[in-house]
Amino acid sequence: MKKLKYIKLIIAMIIFQVFSFTAFAQMMAPEDPGGEPVGEDPIGGGAPLSGGTLILTILGAFYGGKKIYDRNRKANAL
Repeated sequence: MKKLKYIKLIIAMIIFQVFSFTAFAQMMAPEDPGGEPVGEDPIGGGAPLSGGTLILTILGAFYGGKKIYDRNRKANAL
């Protein structure tokens, strides 16, 4: 019974991968209209990335440190 569940899980994962690859496919890039871009923002957008990236990096470091601390504490308790 477990083998059948495992096979179904593998098949579901393969089907998910196939559909997700086709979902991101695009036909062609739009043609460049030429000329200068209109507006003040750069072409990639004007969203500030430095603040959010820094916060996520710090949170990830704290999370990883806590995991290591808990693992070492558990190993020393045994």
